[in-house]
Amino acid sequence: MNDLAVNDDDAENVDIRAAIERHWKAIDAGQLDAAHKIYRDNATLDFPQSGERITGRDNIRESRAAEPHHASIQIRSIVGQGDLWVSECTTTFDGDPELVVSMMEFRDGKVIHETLYFAEPFAAPKWRAKWVGDKA
Repeated sequence: MNDLAVNDDDAENVDIRAAIERHWKAIDAGQLDAAHKIYRDNATLDFPQSGERITGRDNIRESRAAEPHHASIQIRSIVGQGDLWVSECTTTFDGDPELVVSMMEFRDGKVIHETLYFAEPFAAPKWRAKWVGDKA
């Protein structure tokens, strides 16, 4: 896991990064009340690939509670500074992994807007092999 925060000396950045890590770990553990403390009451969650927008912390939490499959989440990296943070995770639903990028915008230490992008893994093409070093 990449533990990089752009400026680790800034206490606010360290606190936000820790809150994001707690958020993902709480979702992984199914602790939705704890996971959603990171959001402002009027936060929005966007899913650009499906065109959905969920408004309000309670609605975001309830939408996750209604998810029929338990998601296992592995944090790959969390990077950011100030009011913009990006998490990269591998989420596994019933054994099928998806790569997830979360962009969180903060206001006064809480998420006001999050955008989630999901992508399925794909096989690396052979034509690119000569340029590939270690896998990501």
